[in-house]
Amino acid sequence: MKAAVVGVGLIGGSFALALKDRQICSEVIGVDNSEKNREKAVALGIVDKVMPLNDVIECVDLIVLATPVDSLPTLAVKVLNKVDKQIVIDMGSTKQELAEMIQQHPKRGRFVLTHPMWGTEFSGPEAAVREGAFSGRTVVICDKEKSDPDALAKVEDIYTKIGMPIKYMSSEEQDLHTAYVSHISHITSFALALTVLEKEREEDHIFDLAAAGFESTVRLAKSSPETWAPIFMQNKYNVLDVLREHIHQLQIFRRMLEKDDVQGLTGMMQKANTIKRILK
Repeated sequence: MKAAVVGVGLIGGSFALALKDRQICSEVIGVDNSEKNREKAVALGIVDKVMPLNDVIECVDLIVLATPVDSLPTLAVKVLNKVDKQIVIDMGSTKQELAEMIQQHPKRGRFVLTHPMWGTEFSGPEAAVREGAFSGRTVVICDKEKSDPDALAKVEDIYTKIGMPIKYMSSEEQDLHTAYVSHISHITSFALALTVLEKEREEDHIFDLAAAGFESTVRLAKSSPETWAPIFMQNKYNVLDVLREHIHQLQIFRRMLEKDDVQGLTGMMQKANTIKRILK
């Protein structure tokens, strides 16, 4: 089996390495608009070689789209226009717009919408070089009934070999739930970083006094804006919904502090502690 990975940054590069490490593919070809990324991907052994998109499709069995989500709908149509029996998957964090764009395409069945629930705050091919990146992490497959049975079975087999448990959702469900458990975390981290940078003018104090709690909470603020701005915009209504609830919870904490309501604060934190039953 041969694969082409379009976008050889963190997610695409990590997936390319997983395909090679698990001996799922005999050859992985990289496609990327950035010459720098192409050169690094080859030098780091992430891909075996690089080719232009228009030339690579007929040479492979699997095409992996790992570009920013705002580029995926148009890119997906462009690729589907050229496929025959090849399988196409995406790795984007949002799905509804992509699903709507390809739903009437005559080759829709060759596409399997996937979202591997893994990532870091780093970006680029260098960030992709880590062993077992996807192992043990859930992958969401969306709208499975719209994919051809053979394409779906092959993609399920690939993710199983990589070590990823599979969860099935509709595109709408996926976007809703990722807004709650992923997208809001990034917004919160960006906002906290901005708060500290605005209030704490002494950079040395941030570096010297920041404890592990602050560092872990603000870690996601180092994530690529080029990746996350499109995600927020594509999932805007779900993100706004969860953001309103988050602001509401912050306002409750603020009111309790203003009123010296120790009992109320304790109760809120005890309720929050119940997350330990889910996240062990």
